[in-house]
Amino acid sequence: MKRISVDIGGTFSDCFLVWDDIYVEAKALTTHHNLAFGFNEALDLACQRAGVTRNDALRDVDSVRYATTLGTNALIEGKGPKVAALVTHGFEDTIHLSRGRGYGEGLDGTKQGDMADAQRPEPLVPRHLVRSIKERVDSVGEILVPVMVDDVRKQMRELVDNGAEAIVVALTNATENSTHEQQILEIILEEYPSHQLGAIPVLLSHQVSGRKGEYVRATSTIVDAFLHQTMFYALTQLSNNLRNSGYEKPMLVIHNSGGMAQSNSTDALQTIHSGPIAGVSGAEHLAKATGIGNVVSMDMGGTSFDIGLVPEGGVRHYDFQPTIGRWLVSVPMIHLNTLGAGGGSIASFDRIHNAVQIGPQSAGSDPGPACYERGGLDVTVTDADLILCYLDPENYANGYITLNKKRSVHAIGETLCDELDLDVVDVAKVIKRTVDEQMAIGIEKELRSRGGLVEDYTMLAYGGNGPLHACGIAAKAGISKILFPPFASVFSALGAGNMKPLHIHERSAYIVLYEPRKRVLYDNYELFNSYIEELEAKGAEDLVRQGYNVEDVKYRLELDMRYGNQLVTTAVSFEINRVVGVADVLYLIKTFAEIFGLRYGEGTQAPEAGVRVQTLRVASFVEGDVVKFDSIKTGEGRTVPEEVSHRMVHFTDIAEPVQTPVYDERALKHDRVIPGPAIVTTGSTTYLVEPGWHLEPTIQGAVWLLKG
Repeated sequence: MKRISVDIGGTFSDCFLVWDDIYVEAKALTTHHNLAFGFNEALDLACQRAGVTRNDALRDVDSVRYATTLGTNALIEGKGPKVAALVTHGFEDTIHLSRGRGYGEGLDGTKQGDMADAQRPEPLVPRHLVRSIKERVDSVGEILVPVMVDDVRKQMRELVDNGAEAIVVALTNATENSTHEQQILEIILEEYPSHQLGAIPVLLSHQVSGRKGEYVRATSTIVDAFLHQTMFYALTQLSNNLRNSGYEKPMLVIHNSGGMAQSNSTDALQTIHSGPIAGVSGAEHLAKATGIGNVVSMDMGGTSFDIGLVPEGGVRHYDFQPTIGRWLVSVPMIHLNTLGAGGGSIASFDRIHNAVQIGPQSAGSDPGPACYERGGLDVTVTDADLILCYLDPENYANGYITLNKKRSVHAIGETLCDELDLDVVDVAKVIKRTVDEQMAIGIEKELRSRGGLVEDYTMLAYGGNGPLHACGIAAKAGISKILFPPFASVFSALGAGNMKPLHIHERSAYIVLYEPRKRVLYDNYELFNSYIEELEAKGAEDLVRQGYNVEDVKYRLELDMRYGNQLVTTAVSFEINRVVGVADVLYLIKTFAEIFGLRYGEGTQAPEAGVRVQTLRVASFVEGDVVKFDSIKTGEGRTVPEEVSHRMVHFTDIAEPVQTPVYDERALKHDRVIPGPAIVTTGSTTYLVEPGWHLEPTIQGAVWLLKG
């Protein structure tokens, strides 16, 4: 297997190269003005370590996989084209009215509760760029009013005259019958053919989301249209960069559904958070391969802190109506909780609470933390870590970046010391303690809200800054086992390299598997199976279009199920793809009950209220080669390696600095143990072993941090 996978984050671009039996990791600073530059720099470093040239690698690899946060950043910054919308007559204000709680979408709990200051976000589609079409389809897909062609032409011309650069068509009940949306597309293409200058992208809502819910489906399509131009040019730029270096295959883009596809089969909406989600997929693969049980993944990079859950058995937690920015959308996305707390997160003084606030603003890679000497003046978490002597100024990022401690001292002294009435070291301790507590609270809330117990989970920590803060976070969260996976600093890129070509198609359906009043089971098997066949056909078409053989396509059936009218809807995956009798219906109900009991506690099931299916979903995928993980078992008879130096290090719970042994990557052998306190500096990251913990390396570079 020969494969390149790259995760471009807000601060670093991570590269993972598989060259037969050689696994290589590399990092470079993200170049936001042109992502290809940072991409090439990281790839060149990886190729150099593998002993091949970039051109030779790109000529021989089977694929290049790319994960990005570009779409996320574009949405946050509000950079996008003028989007216009065509909707059903009478629904012109649906987009702007949103929902009753639309003012709070994307805000934290405190701001959601501030009703006096509640404000809805500025719409991505201005009201003057919304036009209605005289047509109507009812809730079962029957056409009540046909499309009036002249009306469509008139409305479209008005939108173009008003400066529309992308068109969204979101008609009522289009998921039940998409004929009218397709017809409008044909009319628009007649007016503005794709081969003419001035043609504009047209997105149909039923192609973006198969779920009912007019507002959320429209919003999903609008966000997709808003990001379309940015993603198109960025992916084209990266693709051209690869072709100029001799890569002739299609570039693959990571999706937030946990799969990947060629760029011409990717919606911009599917790229949101794709980098962190690649890390969760890598955690899922590692957990299955090594049998370590329940895992909470923790990805602390330069810009954010991402939390994902992988319960034993690999049952994925999805968000089916996630909030992206301030917008509620309808797209199946692997659940991820993102906090604005990374190594580059800015520490500021909160006058209201008389305390330090971490993030969500980040210094990114340019200018970066103050210690980078790139013009940054803000205090960041990395500056605090440097002042506490966790980092080696001459050997940060394998010597790629030289840190200036004086800059960090000056930045903290100018901005926080007087406000807190503390010296520089004590302020740095406050920053370290605050960021650790903030992330520990995030992990605890995530586990408890999903029905998990903290003590039952192993923390899987990765990302460039994870090893520095893992002990502090775990101690405050009550976790006693931390595993740093192989290639921890580029683990999201590794996860991208393991992902499958996958497409998810879904449709809303109201199916009652068990009716409690009449005590009858569902028996319309033909209709149920026809829904599944329809979704499988769409998935097969997507994959065959990308060059895969239809015989290699596999399918996984998932249902969104609930008891009666409960608000809690649970996604359940099944081992069967068809229902042909009572036994299969009972199997669906039993599996749902088991998953529900595991998640919310045995005895919480309520079959007496009825069992309903809200949505059918089919994941269509093709299996492929994956990175092999070696044993991660710990063992007896370990010896303490010889340190390379000592350093006076400050710990948050100890008043005076502690003389701490420093080790290099030669100490990370599977027959060694390193008691805390200690620091281990490698070419890609730094492990901080706090007092009361010890470090046990394993084969292939995985590292345990264990309490005691």
